[in-house]
Amino acid sequence: MKGRVSRELELTKALWKEKTKPVFFENLDGFRAVGNLWSTRERIASAMNVTPSDLTAKMMQAMDHPSPPQEIDNAPFDKNILTDFDLRESAVPKFYSTDGGRFITAGVVVSEHDGIKNMSYHRLMLLDENKFAMRVVPRHLYALHKRAMAAGEDLKIAVAVGLCPSVMLAGAMNVEFGKDELTIANSLRQLCLREPVCVRKIRNGLLVPAFAEYVFEGRVTKEVHDEGPFVDITGTVDPVRKQPVVEIDRIYHVDDPVFQVILPGANEHYLMMGMPREPVIRRAVGLAVPEVHAARLTEGGCCWLHGVVSITKQKEGDGVNAIMAALGAHPSMKMVTVVDSDVDVFDDQEVEWAVATRFQGHKGLVVIENARGSSLDPSADETTTKVGIDATKPIGAEGFDRVKP
Repeated sequence: MKGRVSRELELTKALWKEKTKPVFFENLDGFRAVGNLWSTRERIASAMNVTPSDLTAKMMQAMDHPSPPQEIDNAPFDKNILTDFDLRESAVPKFYSTDGGRFITAGVVVSEHDGIKNMSYHRLMLLDENKFAMRVVPRHLYALHKRAMAAGEDLKIAVAVGLCPSVMLAGAMNVEFGKDELTIANSLRQLCLREPVCVRKIRNGLLVPAFAEYVFEGRVTKEVHDEGPFVDITGTVDPVRKQPVVEIDRIYHVDDPVFQVILPGANEHYLMMGMPREPVIRRAVGLAVPEVHAARLTEGGCCWLHGVVSITKQKEGDGVNAIMAALGAHPSMKMVTVVDSDVDVFDDQEVEWAVATRFQGHKGLVVIENARGSSLDPSADETTTKVGIDATKPIGAEGFDRVKP
């Protein structure tokens, strides 16, 4: 996009207009930026040199067989290391009028404490010249921060922006505490592209992706500050909370850097948050039924709340077992549809056709009340009602197959 674009709300209009098309901003208030970069499954898979249907299997393999990334002595961002800076004079944008401020949304946070490493996504709200408030849910980074505070220390982190899909997908994966997601990213890149993820040690001792456009080196402190409001993945407003303050000590960037943004509540947000959960769903269903073919969190359900799984039934009841396994594997999901292998889970019309022709509510509907759901679902209370739709055809029955030319 040519011409000056304001980082205050204006870039959102351009990204929202295109949705699935990458938009490059030549002049975002003096900075270069890009959004909607990974806004389709096809583009992500193409960058990884696989098909969309194969990418889930590759992610499963990488999770099972992590391998250390390749450490290198020099990175492109070594050319520009800043200690005198003002974050308010940066490319960090404000997306919506309801937002509490300007946010980094494509930042993958690398952290380590007492030998335990982690990599995960966290939005950061700009506070002043060197501080952010960072949203931290009670998971791995939260645990590391608590351990650091108990030891009387800040938690060392680095926020990397402008990354390849292998690192971005791994950063959103749900793995056990203590498993370094960078090792999964390396295996994923090796499996798909036959080349490693390279990392570079920065001044605070952390290993970060060596080909990031920007790296913000800092610390999660014991200070807290209001964070939010923020438009989250459902397109609704996430409320204000007290969250930890991150103090930035150093900024690294490549020559002529491009600042990546993920538009909240849009396709790229869906895919980068949801796709890495699909391998976990597929694996769980594979433990419950003999043969599972694909798992997808659907864009219509924000790639978070609704899913589809395809199986081959060996006996009646497999569809219901698949429903229960899928809902258990991704607790935020509140509706899952199970279909046969002849239905393409990536085609919404085919999935709806299966529901229309192979499902009867009095037989194939599973309803689970009072379950833990997603805090991002505005319709949920303390608990949620989960629904499963068994849209598989009865074994041995005739008249359920679509006639094709």
